[in-house]
Amino acid sequence: MELADSHGHLTMVFPGPEARFPTRAATDAEVAAQVARARDAGVTRILVPATTRDDAPRCVEVAERFEGVFAGVGIHPHEAGGFDEDRDLRLFEELARSSRVVAVGEIGLDYHYDLAPRDAQKRALKAQVAFARERSLPVLLHNRESEADLLALLEEAYGPGDGKPRGVLHSFCADVATGERALSLGFLVSFSGMITFRMAENVRAAARALPLGSMLVETDAPYLAPVPFRGKPNEPAYVRRTAAMLAEVKGVSLEEAARETTAGFVRLFGTP
Repeated sequence: MELADSHGHLTMVFPGPEARFPTRAATDAEVAAQVARARDAGVTRILVPATTRDDAPRCVEVAERFEGVFAGVGIHPHEAGGFDEDRDLRLFEELARSSRVVAVGEIGLDYHYDLAPRDAQKRALKAQVAFARERSLPVLLHNRESEADLLALLEEAYGPGDGKPRGVLHSFCADVATGERALSLGFLVSFSGMITFRMAENVRAAARALPLGSMLVETDAPYLAPVPFRGKPNEPAYVRRTAAMLAEVKGVSLEEAARETTAGFVRLFGTP
């Protein structure tokens, strides 16, 4: 049985349950240990998204170092206030020459924390979506309480779905209608450890209603560790717990959930 973690920040260290951002980057030894534990747990593919211009090169470096690890390049909406289209896209163009770069992200909108002006978030997202489209790369989309604007922007940029996956709404926690609209545009949805949280019935409701063939699983490591590790550092090995809960919610075996979500990973990102 193979599993794929579609969103794991291997370059980050868990800052603690009360903090929002890491205080330092993960060392080479810490990254290697996480990859080894993931392999022991049957996780054969990990996608490492960038969130800033500074960690994007490190994400690519990690992907190039380990078999089965891939990278995304992008500016997170929290960082959109400092987004410089010419400078940042020039960097991403250079990094995307690596065969290990298979996506643009983590990009999107976040109206929950609002750490960057919303106009700046939308400008950064539009520019990075255009960059991804020009290079036929899928996008890794962040959404917090911003689905109306996010979906409107995607509809404008992409139009109706053409059968080819265009990206994924990561750590999906919106309602069923949002999921259905995203799927109609050609996007997948990815479930994180939140699906195991006692109070996250809305996440499980979306997982029940949407088709398994349009789902991925992820950790969002080092955040959102699944039960029984909630509040502790998350890592790709724990994606098995998320897949197990997804299987339970869908009424299928863990093997089937792993097979479908891993196939979706390969289909979306074009990886071996």
